[in-house]
Amino acid sequence: MNGLPSHAVIRSAIQRISVSGSHASLDVLSVEEPLEIRLEYGPANQRVIKSISVTMRTPGNDQELALGFLYTEGMISSAAAVKKVYAVKDSCSIGKENIICVALIEGVEPNLAQAERNFYTTSSCGVCGKASIASIRTKQPAPLESRVPINLDCEILYGLPEKLRLAQHSFDATGGIHAAGLFTLAGELVMLREDVGRHNALDKLIGSSLSSAIPDLNKHILLLSGRASFELIQKAAMAGISIVAAIGAPSSLAVELATESKMTLLGFLKENRFNIYISNVNIIIPQSHENKTKGQFHQI
Repeated sequence: MNGLPSHAVIRSAIQRISVSGSHASLDVLSVEEPLEIRLEYGPANQRVIKSISVTMRTPGNDQELALGFLYTEGMISSAAAVKKVYAVKDSCSIGKENIICVALIEGVEPNLAQAERNFYTTSSCGVCGKASIASIRTKQPAPLESRVPINLDCEILYGLPEKLRLAQHSFDATGGIHAAGLFTLAGELVMLREDVGRHNALDKLIGSSLSSAIPDLNKHILLLSGRASFELIQKAAMAGISIVAAIGAPSSLAVELATESKMTLLGFLKENRFNIYISNVNIIIPQSHENKTKGQFHQI
């Protein structure tokens, strides 16, 4: 399908209706399937395999998703703790790999206290399955203060949504999938991941960054294709990403967490404007912009 992974999209027969009439047609849908994430740990002669979570996701980059999920949930502390990540054959899902197991090296114990937080997560809500309200907050990350002043140019920020959009191939086909993109401070797209679940897209991206050992994540920009929820900001903070921009709006708790974590959070990023909700970097605003926005609070 135009170079798209066959497992990520399917064709569906539809009846297309418009003011000019109706006709039979085909539409392209984003695939949504369950993925079970398991942990393998313990000494060589007493390995334990434990089911941690089931999430509804778009197939593809599943090993990255599992790694990113366990890391941002605080169950593992680094990629160095991982011996291997492998798919488990499931007799109930012939031809599909819907179980991923992350095996830890001998001597590394996972933080299983965090496992109680997630039993089932949907593609729209990653925190719906939490055991209690108090368990929503994971291990609190250290404040993400940079030792070196960081400058962000408005013109570079304005160009990020279009760069993200042009790289969203599954969205082009379906119009129904989220994306998370990692950019350099110069506006270069380092990587992008798509998924029907916004939290899954971010876990895939973070898992990939761990596997690739991308240095200085606190000197990159994370761009979210939709809104910035508490969970997404928490995942970014756990990964050490200090600058987050969203095409949509942030929630009140997202702003609160970004403030506590000394992050920079931008919302409603478009080709000619954005809102600053909290900033711990130097955002370079042209003089002409400053004159136009005089008297406006945190809006550019």
